Amino acid sequence: MGRQRWLLMLIVALVAASVYTLTQVPTKLGLDLRGGAQLTIQVSPSEEIKTITERDLEAVQKVIENRVNGLGVAEAVVQTAGQDQIVVQLPGVDDPDQAERVLGGTAQLDFKEQRQGTEQQLPIEGSVLRELQAKQLELRDSGDEAAITANKASIKRSAEAIDKLFDDVGLTGKNLKDAFADNQGTGAWSVAIRFDSEGGDKFAELTKRLAGTGRSIGIFLDDVLISAPVVGPEHAQTGIQGGGATITGSFDAKSATELGVQLKGGSLPVPISIVEKRAVSASLGQDSINRSLYAGLAGLFLVFVFMVVYYRLPGIIAAISLAVYTMLTLALFNIFGVTLTLPGIAGFILSIGMAVDANVLIFERTREELRAGKSLYRSVESGFFRAFSSILDGNVTTLIACAALFFLGAGLVKGFALTLAIGVVVSMFTALTCSRTLLLYVLTQPSLRRPELFAPGLAAQDKSVETA
Repeated sequence: MGRQRWLLMLIVALVAASVYTLTQVPTKLGLDLRGGAQLTIQVSPSEEIKTITERDLEAVQKVIENRVNGLGVAEAVVQTAGQDQIVVQLPGVDDPDQAERVLGGTAQLDFKEQRQGTEQQLPIEGSVLRELQAKQLELRDSGDEAAITANKASIKRSAEAIDKLFDDVGLTGKNLKDAFADNQGTGAWSVAIRFDSEGGDKFAELTKRLAGTGRSIGIFLDDVLISAPVVGPEHAQTGIQGGGATITGSFDAKSATELGVQLKGGSLPVPISIVEKRAVSASLGQDSINRSLYAGLAGLFLVFVFMVVYYRLPGIIAAISLAVYTMLTLALFNIFGVTLTLPGIAGFILSIGMAVDANVLIFERTREELRAGKSLYRSVESGFFRAFSSILDGNVTTLIACAALFFLGAGLVKGFALTLAIGVVVSMFTALTCSRTLLLYVLTQPSLRRPELFAPGLAAQDKSVETA
């Protein structure tokens, strides 16, 4: 009984933590529930880029993501569609025209020379910008639109202040032929850049002037500083010749790849255009939420009624377990930052069915044991033991399907797979822990140790029920 008591305390603590989480951490809603704007961006070939490759599309996607970050939109989705399109979903944005102005246009990459006398000021301004950008991420989760707007203005002023510390030298993205992450072979990562002949000459002159001075090359993408490498004194005589260079530093594979993709995106002379923009009504999203809530509550109520009528006392326990399951799952959605969409809600409701199914298996096995003449306590124990393999098999196969949908699917399909997977895992926990603990607990109550409460129609044949 001691073990059951501890499990009961654990369940109560988890329920209390779930209630606290649900009241403190807001639920994130997707575009279809919150309303907003959706834009489809067409990436077109140019004279220099005859065919849009997957790498080119990824580079442009990175540029678009940077611009979306500048909009300060929370839970935005930027994903490729087909061979040459990018779809941008902006929840909460009710002005698609403003988003089009920010997201449209070819990326602008500039290499600039840091001005003399700014060596001390640049690190300070850079620190201020990073703090503001980190604060922006925190504010997006809070949903405080006024604070987000004020912080965006501060970020813009900070970026402009940094830009004033550099001079244009005429070296731009059109001179950059390629940029990519490079593994040094010792676990260290760097970013290799390659210029055309004109760019190589300008880069050599730039590095010659900056070599050994402590001043940096400012690499700006859309007027925002993304990197500021310095040039070693060994290049003071001739600068870096050959039209190529390697940016070293404290890179890992991810950060080196990200910078390489950013540079590549800024170097692409490919035009982009908004081929579709549409606003998703917030009222439509609220209506969908209300309908989904009504459907979910009605489904839960009908399931509760069926379980209580058909399974009697175990049905009541199943209803309690399902209520615990619902709170735990919703709390995990908020903790993990799951963005709820209509397909996501469908996945959640489907997982409720999985949770009910687990209880049905357990209770049916328990009934069979009772009809075979076993004691009530042994029947409950055997019911859980015999149902476990079926529950495990069913949930594992569902999780495999969820993994396939999540890693191979895209957009809303991923949301459906994620919510269903979380729900399945929690349903196993509540069925095998919460339901079992509550059933064993009621067996310690003399007034509830009646087989007919577990299997209607069964004679009260077990008068010597064993207890835990």
